Parts: sequence; C-alpha cells; structure tokens
Amino acid sequence: MTLTQALVGFAAVAVVLTVIPGIDTTLVLRASLTRGVRHAASTALGIGLGALIWGAAAALGATALLAASRTAYLVVAAAGTAYLLYLGVNLIVQSLRSGSHTAFTADAPTAVSPWRSFAAGITTNLLNPKVGVFYIATIPQFIPAGMPALEGGLLLAGVHVAISLAWFALIIGAASVARRWLANARAIRIVDRVAGSFLVLFGIKLAFDTRSKFLA
Repeated sequence: MTLTQALVGFAAVAVVLTVIPGIDTTLVLRASLTRGVRHAASTALGIGLGALIWGAAAALGATALLAASRTAYLVVAAAGTAYLLYLGVNLIVQSLRSGSHTAFTADAPTAVSPWRSFAAGITTNLLNPKVGVFYIATIPQFIPAGMPALEGGLLLAGVHVAISLAWFALIIGAASVARRWLANARAIRIVDRVAGSFLVLFGIKLAFDTRSKFLA
C-alpha cells in the first residue's frame, strides 16, 4: 500500500465516522449555540488533540490494551460513562435553575473560559474507549510498509483531525446563523436541556454497550 492509497483509504473511513452524529458533534454544536465561536472552536481543538493522542497510542500499540484487557476497557468505559453523565446532568440541572442563563450576544463576553471548553473536548474524547478501539482496528492497517509506526499513526490521526475540524467548521458556521434566533435565555436553556439529554443517553449507551461487549 502506497502512502497516497493509505491516506485516501483512511480518509474515506474517517469521513463516515466523523459525520455520524455523536458525542463530539453534540459538544461542538452546544458550545456554538450557547457560548459562541471561540468556545466551539476550543471544544473542537480539544477533541482534535484527543484524537492525535489516541492515534499515537494506536500506532505504538498502547490501545491494544483496550481490546485485549477487560479491566482496562472497563476502567476507561466507566470513567467515560461517569463523565458523560456528569456533563449531561449538569447541563439539565443548570437549565432548570431560574436565572442561571443569560442571553448570549456576539459581543458579550462569557463567564466561562474557552479553556474549559477545550478541556471538555479533550477529556470526553480520551475517555471514550470506542475511539481507542476504532483507532487500533484501523490505523495499523493503513500505515504503509517501512513507515515508522509513530509517524504513520500521527499522520493518519492528523487526517482524521483535519476532516473533523472541517466538519466542525460547517457546524459552527450553521450554528452561527441560527444563533440570531437563539440569543435569549429561554432558547439557551432549551439547547442545554436537549444537549444534556443527548449526553446522558450517550453515557447510558456506552454503559450498555460495554456490558454487552463482555456478556456476549
């Protein structure tokens, strides 16, 4: 397999994975609708860095531990489930508190630092064992013969990150247009309730998927 064939083949797989609605899309969309472009971009960059870390780990064989070790997978899955439930429940609870949300405008600074959005993005990505399993199942297969594993893994993960950032840019752009109708506290509360509900559902799904994986 040549380098070009490897990049094109992996890119095709990465596109499918990226556009399927999931946790990452939910976080970026929510940040864009309720916090603005800076927070959405910070979330996207955090997710991208998490993907690069997973890519390096897959290339070096570290994520093979997730596929081979029941304990390692359960630990990461449990942490990921707990974090998603925490994020989701926190959003729902905050949305139910009177006066906890204020209208967002493009010129108004938010009280939350973009670094928190970045941290949410990278933490959510790193605590999702499915990302690690996906990378260990694909990246080693697409590294051309003779290329150093770490270099190849980072290159392929970089392709995935580039595709993801392009997709997130489209989401952020569309959300920026929609935000003109959402620049009020009531709309933001609704967005947070919906996003929080999705995150809780993703957390529950991750828990059930993990249970099924080891009971099958």
